[in-house]
Amino acid sequence: MKKINTKQRSKLYFKWQTGAYARNAQYEFIIPNQFLMLCRLTDIPPRDMLIDFMDNLACASWKSKDRDLAKEHLINYFIAHGYGQRHYTETELRTMFKEMNAMGMLFPRHGKTKMIDLYAKWRDKQHRYWFKQWFHKPGRKLSQQA
Repeated sequence: MKKINTKQRSKLYFKWQTGAYARNAQYEFIIPNQFLMLCRLTDIPPRDMLIDFMDNLACASWKSKDRDLAKEHLINYFIAHGYGQRHYTETELRTMFKEMNAMGMLFPRHGKTKMIDLYAKWRDKQHRYWFKQWFHKPGRKLSQQA
């Protein structure tokens, strides 16, 4: 594993946010022709579509208005593929998504800068708490370093 300096580490949510789990990542992969053609026909760059996919699946707070149906479909997609089901039941996964969505729904949409900054600090602490609760859930079968 690549070593990171103290300055870089202080910007991480968790010490494991390196390598394959780095938050700032650049990927190079082949985009399927059908996906690329669909993006071009609909005038939506692949990058934008992939970012929308990630934001909706993460139940992110920005641009969340009127996206409930898309989020629901993506959650069903995630579960239909069996992601995470060696560690969690479908009910637990759906609970995770509901909890993520609840955090995002609290974003102060018309708040002033100070309120948004306070929300961001609270959200970061809540994300850490939420993640650790699920990561250290009894019966989870991966290494417990977080």
